[in-house]
Amino acid sequence: MPRKTPSRKLIPGPERDTVAAELKAKYETGASIRALAEETGRSYSSVHRLLADVGVTFRSRGGATRQKTALPS
Repeated sequence: MPRKTPSRKLIPGPERDTVAAELKAKYETGASIRALAEETGRSYSSVHRLLADVGVTFRSRGGATRQKTALPS
């Protein structure tokens, strides 16, 4: 018999605002969405949605990019 994961309910209004504000503070201090999802036991998409709802400006994906160096002439 397959194991079912418990269904998750949407967070109600005031509690949702509190959770979203906490996630926003952590994200803005450098935590990744994936790390926040793991920490809170929520899915990546639910954390992303909560952050979007509170108006977070998302960082670009990936790490630092390489700078092209000038070739010697």
